[in-house]
Amino acid sequence: MKLVNVAAAVVNQIPLAWEHNKKNIIDCIEAAREQGVTLICFPELCIPGYGSEDAFYSLHTVERSWEVLDDILPHTEGMIVSLGLPTLFKNGLFNTACLIADGEIQGLVAKKFLAGDGIYYEPRWFRPWPEGVQAEIRHGDKVYPMGDLYFEVGGVKIGYEICEDAWVANRPGSELAMHGVDVILNPSGSHFAFGKLQVRKRFVLEGSRAFGVTYVYSNLLGNEAGRAIYDGGAIIASGGTLLAQGERFSFKDWDFTAAVVDVEATRMIRARTGSYTPSFEKNPSAEVVVSFEYPLGEPAFPDIRYAEWEESEYLKEEEFTRAVSLALFDYLRKSWSRGFVVSLSGGADSAAVSTLSALALHLCAQSIGIEGLKKKLPHISAIQEMDDVKEMVGATLTCAYQATRNSGDVTKTAAHEVAKALGADYLELDVDALVQGYIGMIEGGIERDLTWERDDITLQNIQARVRSPGIWMLANIRGALLLATSNRSEAAVGYATMDGDTSGGVSPIAGIDKAFLRQWLRWMEHHGPAGFGALPALSYITAQQPTAELRPQEAEQTDEGDLMPYDLLDAIEREAIRDKHAPVDVYRLMRKRFPQYSKEQLGIWVERFFKLWSRNQWKRERYAPSFHLDDENLDPKTWCRWPILSGGFREDLQDLAAYVKSEENQ
Repeated sequence: MKLVNVAAAVVNQIPLAWEHNKKNIIDCIEAAREQGVTLICFPELCIPGYGSEDAFYSLHTVERSWEVLDDILPHTEGMIVSLGLPTLFKNGLFNTACLIADGEIQGLVAKKFLAGDGIYYEPRWFRPWPEGVQAEIRHGDKVYPMGDLYFEVGGVKIGYEICEDAWVANRPGSELAMHGVDVILNPSGSHFAFGKLQVRKRFVLEGSRAFGVTYVYSNLLGNEAGRAIYDGGAIIASGGTLLAQGERFSFKDWDFTAAVVDVEATRMIRARTGSYTPSFEKNPSAEVVVSFEYPLGEPAFPDIRYAEWEESEYLKEEEFTRAVSLALFDYLRKSWSRGFVVSLSGGADSAAVSTLSALALHLCAQSIGIEGLKKKLPHISAIQEMDDVKEMVGATLTCAYQATRNSGDVTKTAAHEVAKALGADYLELDVDALVQGYIGMIEGGIERDLTWERDDITLQNIQARVRSPGIWMLANIRGALLLATSNRSEAAVGYATMDGDTSGGVSPIAGIDKAFLRQWLRWMEHHGPAGFGALPALSYITAQQPTAELRPQEAEQTDEGDLMPYDLLDAIEREAIRDKHAPVDVYRLMRKRFPQYSKEQLGIWVERFFKLWSRNQWKRERYAPSFHLDDENLDPKTWCRWPILSGGFREDLQDLAAYVKSEENQ
């Protein structure tokens, strides 16, 4: 029996925050040492921050990363530590994992498969390392091996799959297994998306089983750079058995998940596997041999830290709540803002944003305690003497209801009741005089009256735009972050007023569809996240039909009346934009999925979607940064690129009209 205490670290880093990132790494190493950990793996590019983007092009970023690595080395004595940093070699930049043993760099493994889809742009900065190639790199007065390597450290063989390496069909683990590797480290920077945890667990468990190894998966944590959210969730498996799984969506700066593994047991799994054939092709330069003395380990039972909510029947609602709350909290502290400001209309979107802003503080206190919360927000002096989270919400969250003559008592009451339930600082502002002032000014300039029959969109938009300067003033006064309230469904068709409800520094729910958002509000009303509970005041929101409330009351305006049913809109969007189907094909799919609507009506709605989608790309380009929540995002900067100017599906929509007409004649 050869026992090794291994650990997977998660860290909440900030791009180019050198001292912060270094402290997180060192603190985590020292805490792991105290727990008897011998081998610990940190996430990829953890030294500079994974989201450093074009700063990777700076030689200073590369050199500073190596300086920080040198500073960390003395803290690794008696341990084996894996750290991620960029490395410049032959004028090519590589994403590398550096293996350190007993305070000395032993070599660097370069990533072979670069993530270049979805939100990832690694091929922009890095080059893939060719399989089977080894080299040497000089740092200071020393030369280190680099490339496609594995290590024998004190008789234990260690190899790497760096994040994307494990997601491809020809993953490196197969080759590593044939070389007799005992432990595979996977330093990752894997963003959160609904359902993604199960995919990660599958490749970790299957990798550990198929390769007959111990598999150590580490990941980033929190809102590192503004858009992507990392959920942590370190995983350790051995021989197909899950040994340990870490907490997700923690508000800690760092954490680690540990397990004691039996290296000899996994070796015998391979020995008993009839299909296993070791590699007899010896490539001396691929293996780095290091002397190392392992402390005596004791057998341990699996440490699978499932939170109560992880097994909830409302898992998606729980994940959404915790992902956005953590992202908002990190955005607050990393931008050094002193709070949040929301234009609370009394409708679903702004109520959701306000609720999530309050939950950011509640879930943080639940995760690391009230003192930990205050320590993370030292720049907000108003909360430092408070001991009640709801009181802290009042000091950091400002909600303003901005009324015009078209606003009604229902939304006003809803806004007031939700703000009161959250404990937010609540204001009621009447902006109607401003609206009428603009209308009068333009009427005088063009020498005619503006009417709803002739100027409908103009009269709607001015109300939304007039609300922007005042809410920005409140944000400026409070030194706070203004949150925009647009959702993904409305972004798809441009159902938003630019410089009105899109105003803000960040748009927290622009990555989530309206149908789910309404479902989430009902869940919050009756259930709420584990450890927090329900928010019954949201009944004032869920009882309403969503409305922009920009036309006169007698018009009985509703969002779905202006557009189409939200569940249908979301279904069209997925088929048209995510799956890239032509209008006729989308129509045919909708006919099967929504038989309750007539052929003619479905044809109108499908045509409306494609026209509005094409016309409104310029709006999506101007949205404030949004959080990536699932792999159906519409953010043109990180996920869904589309030309601002296009043919607008003109010929395709003619085909659709002809197809619908032919169906009606059948």
